[in-house]
Amino acid sequence: MSKIGLVIKREFESRVKKKSFLLATILVPLLFPAVIGVMVYFAIEEQKNAEQQIVYVVDEGNDFELEDDKKYAFTSLNTDLESAKTTFNESEAYALLYLPKMDLKDPQGMVLYAKKNPSLQASSYFENKIESHIRDKKLQASGISEDQLADLKTNISLRAVNISESGEEKASSAGVAYGIAYAFSLLVYLFVLIYGNQIMQGVIEEKSSKIVEIIVSSVKPFQLMLGKVIGVASVGLLQFTIWVVLIFVLSTAVLTIFGLNPADMQSAQQTMSGMNGADQESVEAIMNNPEVNQMMQIVYDIPYVYYLSVFIFFFVSGYLLYGALFAAVGSAVDNVSDAQQFTLPITLPMIIGFFGTFMFVMPEPDGNVSFWLSIIPFTSPIAMMARVAFGVPTWELILSMVLMVVGFLATIWIAGRIYRIGILMHGTKVNFKTLFKWMRTNS
Repeated sequence: MSKIGLVIKREFESRVKKKSFLLATILVPLLFPAVIGVMVYFAIEEQKNAEQQIVYVVDEGNDFELEDDKKYAFTSLNTDLESAKTTFNESEAYALLYLPKMDLKDPQGMVLYAKKNPSLQASSYFENKIESHIRDKKLQASGISEDQLADLKTNISLRAVNISESGEEKASSAGVAYGIAYAFSLLVYLFVLIYGNQIMQGVIEEKSSKIVEIIVSSVKPFQLMLGKVIGVASVGLLQFTIWVVLIFVLSTAVLTIFGLNPADMQSAQQTMSGMNGADQESVEAIMNNPEVNQMMQIVYDIPYVYYLSVFIFFFVSGYLLYGALFAAVGSAVDNVSDAQQFTLPITLPMIIGFFGTFMFVMPEPDGNVSFWLSIIPFTSPIAMMARVAFGVPTWELILSMVLMVVGFLATIWIAGRIYRIGILMHGTKVNFKTLFKWMRTNS
């Protein structure tokens, strides 16, 4: 076995055999669904047990008729505003809504009084309710009757379909694409950051314990760095693969239990035939719901293999790019605190790529900024994974991959030149000028 292979094996086995690795690998896929399930359960219970909150209304123009709902009960006060404020302060009411006489063409002066800052959701709720009433009043003032007004209100559900170059049609959803883009970009960002820091800390520990001086007597520093980077990358890839398999198995099990897997519709129908009346009606209602069927078809049509293949490439290449830089920093310093001045410039491109994904890529996947974020090697592992979920031209994906390969080869070469000198240096005050000097040294 080659020397690099021995280093890879050492790094891989030393991490995989740790109890922390086994616990994280098994518990994380179970922990996230459990946490989400508990949060959803308590949210539902809180909504069920929530009491109606009283909202006092002072409507000086008698123009508004606010209907009660599950969350708010509106009580009109036939007093002036100051008296209403006194009544409100002495009560347990949630808020006081003041609606002055207003010109429908330019409604102004509405105020929501509360004893504490209302939530954004509450503020939006009252704004939408008032806007809806004003819009209805304007339509009525134009001579439109109540029946005509009711006929004007229409709810639609727009179905999105992607057409490939071959003419094949597949159902799509902006919400699903957004979710996939968010998950992929977040995973790449976290994995590269976490395992990159692991490399840096591992190099610092070996350097401070003098172990590296023994290792480099038989292994070249560059071989040691490359083996360490690839070894830790293998650990991360193995852990992610196990997570994907467990999550897929658990998801498939849940879908099968509820009979919502489009590939198993026939077996689901057979299962329904053996249920009692109430259960059968409930499942049939779900199965016959067009929105549920459309969503399940979208989930079923997701190209999992394609997404996973692209993810593995950008995860590995992005990790090699940043892992080499983290290893170079670890070799140049004697402790973690000294490394802080170098980690920010390394992580800054990742942070730009991560926030750029939310500011540019997700709102406009085909925009100019989105294109460059997905092409530049330092940001492409995060940005391109987000663009892939929305669909990206093949030539752009290939170009991004080629530049990514060139990028991590260049960073490994640069980091190697720093590593071979820094790994054996102790007690030297290192700055960016020193790193640049080491990088240019040929000996």
